[in-house]
Amino acid sequence: MTGSTYAPKPGSVSKDSRNTQVSIKDEKELKQWFIGSIDQGTTSTRFLIFDGTGSPIASHQMEFKQMYPHSGWIEHDPVEIVESVNTCIEEATKEFTGKGHSVSNIRAIGLSTQRETTVLWDKETGEIVYNAIAWPDTRTQAIVRELKQREGADKLQDICGLPLSTYPSSLKLTWMFRNVEKVRKLYEAGRLVFGTIDAWLLYNLNGKENNVHVTDVTNASRTMFVNLHTLEYDQTVLDFFDVDPKKMKLPKIVPSSDANAFGSMASGPLKGIKITGSLGDQSAALVGQLGFSPGKAKNTYGTGCFLLYNVGEKPVMSTHGLLATVAYHFGGKKKPVYALEGSIAVAGSAVQFLRNNFKFIEASHHINDLAATVKDSGGCVFVTAFSGLFAPYWIDDAKGTIFGITQHTEKGHIARATMEATCFQTKAILDAMEKDSGHKLSALKVDGGMSNSDLCMQTQADLIGIPVDRPAMRETTSLGAAVAAGFAVDVWKEFEELKEINSEDHTIFKPQISKEASKQMFERWERAVEMSRGWLESEHSTQSN
Repeated sequence: MTGSTYAPKPGSVSKDSRNTQVSIKDEKELKQWFIGSIDQGTTSTRFLIFDGTGSPIASHQMEFKQMYPHSGWIEHDPVEIVESVNTCIEEATKEFTGKGHSVSNIRAIGLSTQRETTVLWDKETGEIVYNAIAWPDTRTQAIVRELKQREGADKLQDICGLPLSTYPSSLKLTWMFRNVEKVRKLYEAGRLVFGTIDAWLLYNLNGKENNVHVTDVTNASRTMFVNLHTLEYDQTVLDFFDVDPKKMKLPKIVPSSDANAFGSMASGPLKGIKITGSLGDQSAALVGQLGFSPGKAKNTYGTGCFLLYNVGEKPVMSTHGLLATVAYHFGGKKKPVYALEGSIAVAGSAVQFLRNNFKFIEASHHINDLAATVKDSGGCVFVTAFSGLFAPYWIDDAKGTIFGITQHTEKGHIARATMEATCFQTKAILDAMEKDSGHKLSALKVDGGMSNSDLCMQTQADLIGIPVDRPAMRETTSLGAAVAAGFAVDVWKEFEELKEINSEDHTIFKPQISKEASKQMFERWERAVEMSRGWLESEHSTQSN
């Protein structure tokens, strides 16, 4: 089979307009106060200001530099990330006040961040010790293989919910311990500070002199150092990774929504406004999609692609290649909520690859038009394993490979195969999630950059055989951070109050192809996955700068 035509057919895409129940008086009141939201992602930073109805009033976004020192290495400059946040806040606030609004009506600020990316700094000077190692980085492949043989390795996932892989922060820290002399020296001197991006940003936004060092439970659960049942650092895991908290400062773990734990802005146009919510970006998207009850799920098509499925107030340990993680914890009397997660390392970054490396397109959003120049993928399958393959496969030694190239192959076929790769992996995750949970989704809620493509979303619906539900306002990650912040300052007190937020003008993509056609396409993808295995990487595996 060479593929199928994915141009939406009449009636396959429908608009779902849901009338809000907010009264005129209430809506006027809701539009008079605002919440800021910092959304610090893998390739870009943005700041949005929402009103009480969940509508974005002002925003600014900017990309920052991706560094690839060696094959498989991905680094960020933590200082540049802080600068990008400050710039986005300044520019969005200018737009906000330019529309006649007052900063005094911004009640709080929420924060969502890329998760496992690892930052180390000097406790005494606040200076960065080494570039941030980004979550898709695969330099730790050899260390992963080594640690899997260490005694106790088979017990880790039952404690922290994550498998030994290149993904969590723990392995990135281990690599820096072994390869960066300055890290070792500061560790032995008791001056090393560890954090994920959220902790680093909060440290800087509060002013370094105030020494705020906290992380919320969703980000903490991605380090691999946290017991998923107690939500505290686990000594067994710390010992496994040879981490001594007396020598290295770990951030204090707090709920995702808290009136005081995250401090306040120390400078800039929003100086003095409290930061009251913080979530890892995928948890923020689940909150933004209002996934507050067990069985609710969302799939975010960003730099990577992440499907979170709410499992309730007790963690569910996957037996089918998924992760157990914290969905959110809104503090107070509310209990933490957990999720099963399927993580795809490469989604939108594959589109950027076609743009930056192959020059197929001038802008990422042009991928849809290029893919639409052909009726199918022409038999091409692109296994976008730039960082190995994550859930549910966990193949660290897979490499990006394109199968089925012939003299018939054009740019459009490669573009189509690139988008299909994310859709295939999403189907694999949904299959695993159904086995772990015992339930099949009736529809899949989506957001993120690639969800803007009608062709991609129609492909997704065809492959998974259930409708795909796309909201009109797709900044759900930013909205989720704003919701967490709003709960902490009593803007909202119950989830029921949020039911009408971002509920209008959803687009529903319904499956168009037969189950047999979908099955054949997926079987071809699975064969390609097996053929992408075994590319062991030894070059640069222990090299440092």
